[in-house]
Amino acid sequence: MVLAWALAMALGGWLASQTRFTTDLSFFLPSRPSAEQQVLVEQLREGVVSRLIMVAVAGGDSAARAERSRALRERLAADADFVSVQNGELDAFDHELALLQRHRYTLSPAVDETRFTPEGLRDAILNTIDIVSSPAGLPFKAQFPADPTGEAVEVLMGWQSQGQPAMADGVWTSRDGERALLLLQTRAAGADTDGQARAAERVQAVFDELSASAPGAMRLELSGPGVFAVKTRAAIQSDVARLTTASAIGISVLLWFMYRRWRPLLLTLVPAASGSLAGLVVVGQVHGSVFAITAGFGAALVGEAVDYGIYFFVQTGRADSGAWRQRFWPTIRLGVATSMLGFGALLFAGFPGLAQLGLYAMTGVFVAALTTRLVLPAMAGHDVARTPELPAWVTPRVVALQAWRWPALGAAVLALAYLVSQHDRLWAPDLSALSSVSLEDAERDARLRGDLGAPDARYMVVVRAPDREAALRGAEAAARRLDPLVAQGLIGGYDSPARFLPSEALQRERQRSLPTPDALKRDLALALQGQPLSADRLQPFVEAVARARTAEPMRREDLDDSALAIAVDSLLQPHTDGWTALLPLRPAPGAADAGLPADSLRAALEGSGANFVDLKQEFESLYGEYLGQAITLSLLGLAGIVLVLGASLRHPRRLAGVMLPIAAAVLIVIAVLHGLGVRLHLLHLIGTLLIVAVGSNYSLFIERWRRDPEADPQALLSVLVACATTAIGFGVLSLSSVPVLQAVGVTVAPGAVLALLLSAALTPAEAPK
Repeated sequence: MVLAWALAMALGGWLASQTRFTTDLSFFLPSRPSAEQQVLVEQLREGVVSRLIMVAVAGGDSAARAERSRALRERLAADADFVSVQNGELDAFDHELALLQRHRYTLSPAVDETRFTPEGLRDAILNTIDIVSSPAGLPFKAQFPADPTGEAVEVLMGWQSQGQPAMADGVWTSRDGERALLLLQTRAAGADTDGQARAAERVQAVFDELSASAPGAMRLELSGPGVFAVKTRAAIQSDVARLTTASAIGISVLLWFMYRRWRPLLLTLVPAASGSLAGLVVVGQVHGSVFAITAGFGAALVGEAVDYGIYFFVQTGRADSGAWRQRFWPTIRLGVATSMLGFGALLFAGFPGLAQLGLYAMTGVFVAALTTRLVLPAMAGHDVARTPELPAWVTPRVVALQAWRWPALGAAVLALAYLVSQHDRLWAPDLSALSSVSLEDAERDARLRGDLGAPDARYMVVVRAPDREAALRGAEAAARRLDPLVAQGLIGGYDSPARFLPSEALQRERQRSLPTPDALKRDLALALQGQPLSADRLQPFVEAVARARTAEPMRREDLDDSALAIAVDSLLQPHTDGWTALLPLRPAPGAADAGLPADSLRAALEGSGANFVDLKQEFESLYGEYLGQAITLSLLGLAGIVLVLGASLRHPRRLAGVMLPIAAAVLIVIAVLHGLGVRLHLLHLIGTLLIVAVGSNYSLFIERWRRDPEADPQALLSVLVACATTAIGFGVLSLSSVPVLQAVGVTVAPGAVLALLLSAALTPAEAPK
């Protein structure tokens, strides 16, 4: 049996090392999302915003920062981890500008029948002359004979219509001029935390290399969703390692005073280690990856699973393992069943995050108990620990707690009344309470996003269609509905895939508006009458229009290896049942809370086939559903526990004696936390499930100990030690800097102690004599 366990642990260790961990918010997303929720899922996992890394170079003077920005762009643009590196330098867009020039007449929004009338030509040519005469138009001056109407400028202005960062020394700079800016897009998806980590590390490594070769007082700032995900994962991994170590030390010290020998101490941890590893492996194999929240929960599971080893060694201290199996194992088995029922209900959740937590807990508890029952006796052999006697004063003190029965019930009733009165304000309505992003990081992100004009993708117009062409036509139709809102100042602007890749139908329409060479020469001569410019100098223009009349329209394949491909692919996405075009919206400058007029948008889009989606509102609504489902499933699990305990105890009074302390402990802990101003969220709810799991063991042992006239004091001692280790294991989690771990710690540590005290106070049976 021990050999089989060792082989299983070795295999589990190897599988765990191959497991992929994720920190993205898809933990809170449904497995079968609606159309609107599907947009949220895609944006979090694959969307362009999730792939952006915003970079700032601070320190030094403006020229030095610009030089460092150019060096960074040159090095990173050649790196396979990035598909786009932008810092405002025009020569970074040579390929894009070549595409623009080649397809300018089918890309330009200014091209229509009036554009090539004598009046239209005259206005366009004079405007282009003004542009190329300015410093900003110098890059287009050489193209003037072939593009006197400035279609390339029109296209470029359309591409940049959402605003560009300020420029200094030829590169982007912050509004205060103190930082050079770059915007990177990673090849790795936003959900690929490993890929995001490699990209962030590569940026830092290149910056450090440049700093070594050109020393200066410069520093690098990074921000973006991927950067946050990497920092969050690192924080969770660091806290799990640090707090697990602290917990193991605290528990080991306590067990050393109990056993005074290392062998039983180490063996006590075997069930906990086995359960945690098994939970990790099973979740990874079933779901393909493990959420960091689930992995953090594994550290918390140690606090309960270590109880089983304590029960074995303390309760067998004066009896052989056969007597322990006969006398104590049925109670432990019943406690395991209640724990598995409590968490098993989560398996039916429509959210993968909840299902992972349920599967991890069920697997961990089951394997820990199975290891205790089959492996631990074989490992211990006849060399069981001789634990110290329970001090004589302890039993009377435990019995005396019954004097506190009515005050305890009164506290539980008051807690219930308080929670009922606060039911509509009990749970935090959003995910901000779960965020591990520091205030400093959030402020840096907001500052860089404002300087760069990077989208936050909160507001979207979504168009679904059966194919790419239909999706592009739908995006163009939605744009015609949005343009009046931009003109009225109700919204600040929008992006669209059709801005970079118009539908073939629109490109053909623009081609049809292009005049024949003879007509163009005639109208051009009329347009230039009285002007110092000769029509003969614009022969390249006539030839370019003639070629454009018969050219093939620009297609997605023409954009390969360009930044335009990234822009289009991020806003135009295929699915198994069609295509989706996304039009991210930008609030008008000065809009209250950077909001948008949702009613006006929905009214403007009515009948267009496009839908307005507020992803933040959608996510908060989704989280509300998530929390509601978790509460419902937890109550169903509780009902299952009651049924199993009722079938086992076979008496309503005994059932009430076991369940009442657990219920009272949960009510009091939640009421106290809420009364202290703690924002309760999902992980506090998971903490209450753990209170039920560990509390059911304590309550069952206390109930049977009080009913047994020949009860061994060591049974009580085992429960007291198990409670102490649980309090240590979860207590250290309350010191975590990660909200999800801290929430479990502050809930379970006091809840476990309270469950034990209330079990002693509320159990109705008489004490043993």
